[in-house]
Amino acid sequence: MHAQPRRPVSIAIVTLTASLLLVACDKQESAPTAVPQAPPQVGVIVVEAAPISITSELPGRTTPFLIAEVRPQVGGIIRKRLFTEGAEVAEGEVLYEIDDATYRAAVETAQANLARAEANAAAARARARRFEELLRSNAVSRQGNDDAIAALKQAEAEVAGGKAALTRARIDLDYTRLKSPIPGRIGRSAVTPGALVTANQGESLATVQQLDPIYVDLTQSSTELLRLRKALESGRIERTQDGRASVSLILEDGSTYEDTGELAFSEVSVDQGTGTVTLRAVFPNPEQRLLPGMYVRAVLEEGIAPDAIRLPHRAVSRDARGRALAMVVNADNTIEARELAISRALADAWIVSQGLAPGDRVVVEGLQMIRPGAKVNVIAPPAGDGDGTGAH
Repeated sequence: MHAQPRRPVSIAIVTLTASLLLVACDKQESAPTAVPQAPPQVGVIVVEAAPISITSELPGRTTPFLIAEVRPQVGGIIRKRLFTEGAEVAEGEVLYEIDDATYRAAVETAQANLARAEANAAAARARARRFEELLRSNAVSRQGNDDAIAALKQAEAEVAGGKAALTRARIDLDYTRLKSPIPGRIGRSAVTPGALVTANQGESLATVQQLDPIYVDLTQSSTELLRLRKALESGRIERTQDGRASVSLILEDGSTYEDTGELAFSEVSVDQGTGTVTLRAVFPNPEQRLLPGMYVRAVLEEGIAPDAIRLPHRAVSRDARGRALAMVVNADNTIEARELAISRALADAWIVSQGLAPGDRVVVEGLQMIRPGAKVNVIAPPAGDGDGTGAH
């Protein structure tokens, strides 16, 4: 028997191989060609140096400009209260009346004693004058004349004592009318008519506080105070033209007080417990919106930085070590990472003391798409940037 030919199987294999080669060629022809990516677009601002008012925000509390506690200087029964609690009182206005019957009697007694002393002095003066004339004619002895002169001086001393006693009695009588030592607003009364009070007692009868103007006591750390003085001495910060530090207030509800105050003085010592120095500012308070004891935040104008570089917060990032960095586009449109020295923070920006120069282009938009050494296309940031620097 003869073997069957296997030709049809060979033809099938050749046909299958050709089909696979055609499919592979089709896939190679349909694969897309790689296109180079364009550099990322970034928005930049151009750094400028300009004068900036340097301020510090400090906590503080309001205190009265003047405060006086009303206490009796003589004892007795309160007969009348002549003021309305919480009202304004004038300096010298009578607030209380103490029963003055015994003090009037003391004045009358002192007047009578003075009259008797003056009468004795008049008689002694006449006697001394006669003895002086008789001494010239040797009608009296020198000892008699000396006795007459001594009696006159004693009588005159009694007159002086009587006048002093009368003055003291009148003062005590005047003290029965308790007067306000200062103008201002008076608080509640601690006593009512009929109460017994004593001279110079520990408990005050009422308190008067002058609220216009009013003080605001602020606290600043001694570290910040030293930093400010060094900046002033080096010239990085200049004092204002009039040399006065103006202060504005932010009230407890977040509103801004309409009047501006001035720094009055700085405490000469540092609180050992808190490491702070007390500053005192004075504010006009005509409508008495500021009341004693209110917590406020004061914005204190420290001086002027003549060539300050102001950078928006969003333009500054931090590395793993916490150092401040800014991405700068150089002349070749290549990104550079600059380490910054920041002197202070403002509400919407940083004040940069080192790391940037006027004319540098700092990236503010597209930071997430770039890295140091990368090429970029520069575009202008969105309108209304509000950072106070030039935008390009």
